[in-house]
Amino acid sequence: MSLPNILTYGRILAIPALVACFFVKGDWGRWVAMWIFIAAGVSDFLDGYLARAWEQQSAIGRMLDPIADKLIVAAALLMLAADQTIAGWSLWAGVIILCREILVSGLREFLGTLAVSVPVTRVAKWKTFLQMLAIGFLLAGSAGDKIWPYTTQFGLTLLWISAILTLYTGYDYLLAAVRHVMTED
Repeated sequence: MSLPNILTYGRILAIPALVACFFVKGDWGRWVAMWIFIAAGVSDFLDGYLARAWEQQSAIGRMLDPIADKLIVAAALLMLAADQTIAGWSLWAGVIILCREILVSGLREFLGTLAVSVPVTRVAKWKTFLQMLAIGFLLAGSAGDKIWPYTTQFGLTLLWISAILTLYTGYDYLLAAVRHVMTED
Protein backbone atom coordinates (compact mmCIF):
# COMPACT_ATOMS: atom_id res chain seq x y z
CA MET A 1 0.00 0.00 0.00
CA SER A 2 2.71 2.48 -0.96
CA LEU A 3 1.73 5.93 -2.26
CA PRO A 4 2.84 5.10 -5.84
CA ASN A 5 0.55 2.04 -5.86
CA ILE A 6 -2.31 4.04 -4.31
CA LEU A 7 -1.96 6.56 -7.15
CA THR A 8 -2.19 3.71 -9.67
CA TYR A 9 -5.30 2.29 -7.95
CA GLY A 10 -6.77 5.80 -7.98
CA ARG A 11 -6.27 6.02 -11.74
CA ILE A 12 -8.22 2.81 -12.23
CA LEU A 13 -10.97 3.96 -9.86
CA ALA A 14 -11.18 7.30 -11.71
CA ILE A 15 -12.40 5.63 -14.90
CA PRO A 16 -16.08 5.29 -13.88
CA ALA A 17 -16.07 8.92 -12.67
CA LEU A 18 -14.52 10.04 -15.95
CA VAL A 19 -17.17 8.21 -17.97
CA ALA A 20 -20.04 9.43 -15.78
CA CYS A 21 -18.95 13.06 -15.97
CA PHE A 22 -18.31 12.96 -19.71
CA PHE A 23 -21.88 11.92 -20.46
CA VAL A 24 -23.54 14.47 -18.14
CA LYS A 25 -25.49 17.04 -20.14
CA GLY A 26 -23.93 20.47 -20.29
CA ASP A 27 -20.43 21.83 -20.44
CA TRP A 28 -19.51 21.28 -16.81
CA GLY A 29 -19.47 17.48 -17.26
CA ARG A 30 -16.89 17.75 -20.02
CA TRP A 31 -14.77 20.11 -17.93
CA VAL A 32 -14.86 17.77 -14.93
CA ALA A 33 -14.05 14.78 -17.17
CA MET A 34 -11.09 16.70 -18.58
CA TRP A 35 -9.79 17.54 -15.09
CA ILE A 36 -10.19 13.92 -13.95
CA PHE A 37 -8.17 12.85 -16.98
CA ILE A 38 -5.50 15.49 -16.30
CA ALA A 39 -5.29 14.34 -12.67
CA ALA A 40 -4.88 10.77 -13.90
CA GLY A 41 -2.08 11.86 -16.23
CA VAL A 42 -0.29 13.69 -13.43
CA SER A 43 -0.71 10.67 -11.13
CA ASP A 44 0.81 8.48 -13.88
CA PHE A 45 3.93 10.65 -13.85
CA LEU A 46 4.01 10.86 -10.06
CA ASP A 47 3.58 7.16 -9.31
CA GLY A 48 6.58 6.19 -11.41
CA TYR A 49 8.70 9.09 -10.19
CA LEU A 50 7.90 8.47 -6.53
CA ALA A 51 8.36 4.70 -6.82
CA ARG A 52 11.87 5.24 -8.17
CA ALA A 53 12.76 8.16 -5.88
CA TRP A 54 11.53 6.41 -2.73
CA GLU A 55 12.71 2.98 -3.89
CA GLN A 56 9.16 1.63 -3.61
CA GLN A 57 9.02 -0.19 -6.92
CA SER A 58 6.91 -3.31 -6.67
CA ALA A 59 5.76 -6.17 -8.85
CA ILE A 60 2.12 -5.10 -8.45
CA GLY A 61 3.03 -1.55 -9.46
CA ARG A 62 4.97 -2.70 -12.53
CA MET A 63 1.96 -4.81 -13.52
CA LEU A 64 -0.86 -2.36 -12.76
CA ASP A 65 0.70 0.90 -13.96
CA PRO A 66 0.60 0.12 -17.70
CA ILE A 67 -2.82 -1.52 -17.30
CA ALA A 68 -4.20 1.62 -15.63
CA ASP A 69 -2.75 3.78 -18.40
CA LYS A 70 -4.24 1.67 -21.16
CA LEU A 71 -7.65 1.41 -19.46
CA ILE A 72 -8.09 5.15 -19.01
CA VAL A 73 -6.84 5.96 -22.52
CA ALA A 74 -9.09 3.28 -24.05
CA ALA A 75 -12.11 4.48 -22.05
CA ALA A 76 -11.50 8.08 -23.10
CA LEU A 77 -11.02 7.21 -26.78
CA LEU A 78 -14.16 5.06 -26.81
CA MET A 79 -16.21 7.84 -25.19
CA LEU A 80 -14.86 10.41 -27.65
CA ALA A 81 -15.77 8.12 -30.53
CA ALA A 82 -19.23 7.42 -29.08
CA ASP A 83 -20.10 11.11 -28.93
CA GLN A 84 -18.42 11.69 -32.32
CA THR A 85 -15.75 14.10 -31.09
CA ILE A 86 -13.47 11.64 -32.86
CA ALA A 87 -15.23 10.76 -36.12
CA GLY A 88 -14.55 10.07 -39.77
CA TRP A 89 -10.88 9.74 -40.65
CA SER A 90 -9.85 10.72 -37.13
CA LEU A 91 -11.24 7.41 -35.89
CA TRP A 92 -8.20 5.85 -37.55
CA ALA A 93 -5.91 7.74 -35.18
CA GLY A 94 -7.79 6.25 -32.23
CA VAL A 95 -7.74 2.76 -33.76
CA ILE A 96 -3.98 3.02 -34.37
CA ILE A 97 -3.40 4.05 -30.76
CA LEU A 98 -5.58 1.27 -29.32
CA CYS A 99 -4.09 -1.41 -31.59
CA ARG A 100 -0.55 -0.37 -30.69
CA GLU A 101 -1.37 -0.53 -26.98
CA ILE A 102 -2.67 -4.08 -27.35
CA LEU A 103 0.27 -5.09 -29.55
CA VAL A 104 2.85 -3.66 -27.16
CA SER A 105 1.15 -5.27 -24.15
CA GLY A 106 1.27 -8.64 -25.88
CA LEU A 107 4.88 -8.17 -26.96
CA ARG A 108 5.97 -7.10 -23.49
CA GLU A 109 4.25 -10.14 -22.00
CA PHE A 110 5.86 -12.44 -24.57
CA LEU A 111 9.31 -10.91 -24.15
CA GLY A 112 8.91 -10.90 -20.37
CA THR A 113 8.48 -14.67 -20.36
CA LEU A 114 11.80 -14.85 -22.20
CA ALA A 115 13.45 -12.49 -19.68
CA VAL A 116 13.93 -9.86 -22.40
CA SER A 117 13.40 -6.29 -21.29
CA VAL A 118 12.36 -3.63 -23.77
CA PRO A 119 12.95 -0.27 -22.13
CA VAL A 120 10.62 2.66 -22.75
CA THR A 121 12.24 5.06 -25.21
CA ARG A 122 12.26 8.84 -25.07
CA VAL A 123 10.06 8.89 -28.21
CA ALA A 124 7.54 6.61 -26.47
CA LYS A 125 7.43 9.01 -23.52
CA TRP A 126 6.78 11.93 -25.88
CA LYS A 127 4.09 9.87 -27.60
CA THR A 128 2.38 9.27 -24.27
CA PHE A 129 2.58 12.95 -23.31
CA LEU A 130 1.14 14.13 -26.64
CA GLN A 131 -1.54 11.44 -26.52
CA MET A 132 -2.63 12.53 -23.04
CA LEU A 133 -2.57 16.18 -24.08
CA ALA A 134 -4.66 15.40 -27.18
CA ILE A 135 -7.23 13.47 -25.17
CA GLY A 136 -7.41 16.29 -22.61
CA PHE A 137 -8.23 18.81 -25.35
CA LEU A 138 -10.74 16.43 -26.91
CA LEU A 139 -12.47 15.81 -23.57
CA ALA A 140 -12.96 19.57 -23.24
CA GLY A 141 -14.27 19.42 -26.82
CA SER A 142 -17.35 21.54 -27.47
CA ALA A 143 -17.09 23.18 -24.04
CA GLY A 144 -13.51 24.18 -24.82
CA ASP A 145 -14.47 25.40 -28.29
CA LYS A 146 -16.64 28.06 -26.63
CA ILE A 147 -13.52 29.51 -24.99
CA TRP A 148 -10.98 28.78 -27.74
CA PRO A 149 -12.65 27.83 -31.05
CA TYR A 150 -9.77 25.53 -32.01
CA THR A 151 -9.83 23.29 -28.93
CA THR A 152 -11.27 20.24 -30.69
CA GLN A 153 -9.23 20.79 -33.87
CA PHE A 154 -6.03 21.16 -31.84
CA GLY A 155 -6.88 17.96 -29.96
CA LEU A 156 -7.47 16.09 -33.23
CA THR A 157 -4.17 17.36 -34.65
CA LEU A 158 -2.32 16.20 -31.54
CA LEU A 159 -4.14 12.86 -31.74
CA TRP A 160 -2.83 12.34 -35.29
CA ILE A 161 0.71 13.29 -34.25
CA SER A 162 0.37 10.79 -31.40
CA ALA A 163 -0.87 8.14 -33.82
CA ILE A 164 2.16 8.66 -36.07
CA LEU A 165 4.52 8.40 -33.08
CA THR A 166 2.50 5.38 -31.97
CA LEU A 167 3.22 3.63 -35.27
CA TYR A 168 6.91 4.42 -34.93
CA THR A 169 7.22 3.21 -31.32
CA GLY A 170 5.04 0.15 -32.01
CA TYR A 171 7.36 -0.74 -34.87
CA ASP A 172 10.34 -0.42 -32.49
CA TYR A 173 8.77 -2.91 -30.06
CA LEU A 174 7.82 -5.29 -32.87
CA LEU A 175 11.34 -5.11 -34.32
CA ALA A 176 12.87 -5.89 -30.91
CA ALA A 177 10.60 -8.93 -30.56
CA VAL A 178 11.32 -10.17 -34.08
CA ARG A 179 15.08 -9.75 -33.57
CA HIS A 180 14.90 -11.79 -30.38
CA VAL A 181 12.78 -14.52 -31.95
CA MET A 182 15.13 -14.71 -34.97
CA THR A 183 18.20 -15.10 -32.74
CA GLU A 184 16.44 -17.85 -30.77
CA ASP A 185 15.79 -20.00 -33.86
